[in-house]
Amino acid sequence: MAVPLLCQDRQAAIPGILGGLGPMAHVQFEQRLIQRNVVRGAKGDQDHPVWLLVNGTPIPNRTDSLQGTGPDCIPGLVRYAQLLERAGANFLVVTCNTAHGVYDQVQAQLNIPWIHLMACTSDYICQVHPTVRRVGVLATDGTVQCGLYSRSLAQAGLTPMGFELTSPWQDLVMQSIYHSDWGIKTTGTQVSTKALTVLEQATNWLKTQGAEVVIAGCTELSVAFAQMPSLPLPWIDPLEVVADITLDLAWGHRSLPLWHAA
Repeated sequence: MAVPLLCQDRQAAIPGILGGLGPMAHVQFEQRLIQRNVVRGAKGDQDHPVWLLVNGTPIPNRTDSLQGTGPDCIPGLVRYAQLLERAGANFLVVTCNTAHGVYDQVQAQLNIPWIHLMACTSDYICQVHPTVRRVGVLATDGTVQCGLYSRSLAQAGLTPMGFELTSPWQDLVMQSIYHSDWGIKTTGTQVSTKALTVLEQATNWLKTQGAEVVIAGCTELSVAFAQMPSLPLPWIDPLEVVADITLDLAWGHRSLPLWHAA
């Protein structure tokens, strides 16, 4: 049974955020929600929308799940998404790119729409960067293996560019996220110099191959890119893209959609 919430009369829908994937992902997303809402004119507590959050840290690693080397992540995603639904959320945002590899399986078990990160990001590039055609993507093995960005970008008429699963560059990107000493998941808010250096070099390689922009296709990469004073390419932050969409939906500036996986 949904819990009644005291929210502004003008709020049209309540976002449900499934975070904890990794632990900094939803924190970064909430910061972007606040920052983007301030840009829209928010000046006090009551000018921000109500949202619901679950810190779903027990959900198994999504890349391991997709590759069949770890426990299935679907039951955990469904469990916490349904918890948000029962609490009164009108739509779902999952702050994990790789989790979208099981989008259809999870969405089929929900009565509220899960906003699709890749579809939103591809639409954003077409609208905001209409002359861009070649889009670099840095992402986890799970996201790459499922072709989440490559399919979505291709359907939008864009050319995706990234690293092969077994390439040295992809291994370095994965280490920048997962390394037990200097990876972003390990160091938390203080991204290591080594991880930042690897990501700058990987982005520069994509630029030499003709990429015009680069997508931070993992929430840990959004954390890292936000701390870099400059990058070889302009970068697209899916968290910020979806933050704007979340605010539009919350304030009723667009109707609730249902994005399907590409």
